Amino acid sequence: MLSTLMNSNTLSMFRVSGLPDFQKGRDLTRCIIDALLENNQTLMDGDILVIAHKVVSKTEGAYVYLDDITPGEQAIELAKSVNKDPRKVEVILSQSNKIVRAIKRPEQEEGVLIAQHKRGYICANAAVDESNADTPGQLILLPDDPDQSAQEICQKLEDYFGCSLGVVISDTFGRPWRLGQTNVAIGLANVPGVTSMCGDVDAFGRPLSVTAPAFADELAGASGLLMEKSAKAPVIVFRGLDWQKTDSHSRDLIRSHNEDLFQ
Repeated sequence: MLSTLMNSNTLSMFRVSGLPDFQKGRDLTRCIIDALLENNQTLMDGDILVIAHKVVSKTEGAYVYLDDITPGEQAIELAKSVNKDPRKVEVILSQSNKIVRAIKRPEQEEGVLIAQHKRGYICANAAVDESNADTPGQLILLPDDPDQSAQEICQKLEDYFGCSLGVVISDTFGRPWRLGQTNVAIGLANVPGVTSMCGDVDAFGRPLSVTAPAFADELAGASGLLMEKSAKAPVIVFRGLDWQKTDSHSRDLIRSHNEDLFQ
């Protein structure tokens, strides 16, 4: 197995163009392979693919329809406090360990639900989303196990192209204290979530004691530069990075509860 896969001063990234729309049962990995071949492209040792979770969720059937949802009492009461569709709130509750914040300010038409997703992520609406849904009333959920999904895709691509690869599955989250959204990693295959630099030295020879770049999140965030919601470009390939293949999991990026100063 390769350890350090690339060692370069340059980085390139490109969209996998020509991908189709995705529905349940479609072979996402095969579609990526076909699109690369159609564009006379290949994958190389050390490439990392960042894949928007929605195409994974759609092919795995991780979605529901509002017309099929009957809200319970808790969802109805919570929906009133934030002026949301109680059916959507019922789905949010089904995907959550807990609601962290429920806020509606007077100037807002619809309030905000911040939830702890059942996989541990803290995000708006427990990542339940309607953007890029196939039909009105469809709510797209996170994959049941994004790490497993990433690992299966990665293994199939490695087998086909005969090289060592990484895969990150991403979603778009808001951020405390800062405006706007950015992509973050919710599923990992081979790619380290966090790379500890403790024990290294900085450019001036001073020892580093707490520096730990969120490598997978940095990749996910950068992918958003090409992964526009209107572009139908859910797969971005990074080439030229210096990284080490590791047995990684998305939970590596979640701060433990006893270190959380804000909940």
